[in-house]
Amino acid sequence: TKPELAVRSLLHGMGYRFRLHRKDLPGKPDIVFVGRKKAIFVHGCYWHGHNCKLGKPPKSNLEFWLPKIERNRERDACKRSELEQIGWEVEEIWQCEIKDSQLLAKRLQNFIGPKKAIDIR
Repeated sequence: TKPELAVRSLLHGMGYRFRLHRKDLPGKPDIVFVGRKKAIFVHGCYWHGHNCKLGKPPKSNLEFWLPKIERNRERDACKRSELEQIGWEVEEIWQCEIKDSQLLAKRLQNFIGPKKAIDIR
């Protein structure tokens, strides 16, 4: 998705290296730092029911969309909990949070920690 690509590009530009969509982890996190046991989910505000302008509920076919979005929210919470139970730290980035790249970069750096030094011998 565009939001996920934006976060990946930002992380790469910051010097971080990561894995994508690890199928062996609950919820197949979007971005994974295996050695640090940290995972990032990048959520679209609409599809995951964020309480922001982009996450407004639809105007039609509410009988279908509202339960679907609620199931997505429940699944997100369940997968986050499963990851935390096996010792992983989890961060969720919302689509609406990507606009301020400086703030997002600080947040990501605080979550991930310092880049590892490269030993050149």
